[in-house]
Amino acid sequence: QVQLVESGGGLVQAGASLRLACVASGRTFSNYAMGWFRQAPGKEREFVAAFSRSGGVTYYGDSVKGRFTISRDNAVNTVYLQMNGLKPEDTAVYYCAARTGPGGFASGINYAYWGQGTQVTVSS
Repeated sequence: QVQLVESGGGLVQAGASLRLACVASGRTFSNYAMGWFRQAPGKEREFVAAFSRSGGVTYYGDSVKGRFTISRDNAVNTVYLQMNGLKPEDTAVYYCAARTGPGGFASGINYAYWGQGTQVTVSS
C-alpha cells in the first residue's frame, strides 16, 4: 500500500504558474508509475500527465501539452506537476495516482492508489 498527499494548489490568475507536489509513503516509491489527473465540477476525470513504467518517458493530455511538465524525485518520494500558462479551463481538483499493474497510463482504472486532491482555480 502507498499513501499519496498532494499540495501546491491555489487561486491564481490566468497566465500564472503553479507547481503541485505529491509525496508518497508506505512502499518503495520507485516501484510505481505515477500520474496526474484532474476533475472539474460536472465533468469526467481527465488524464493530465504520467510517467511510463520505466520512468523514462512522459505522456501528456492534449489540453496541457507544452504547458505542463511532470517530474519526480525518487530521493524524496515526490512527483511534481509544473503548470505554466494556466487558463481558466485548467480549474479543477488535481489528483496524483500510482499504478503498478499492466494497463495504459491514461486510464484512471489502471491506478491503484490516489491522493485526496488539491484544488487549482484559475481566474480570468
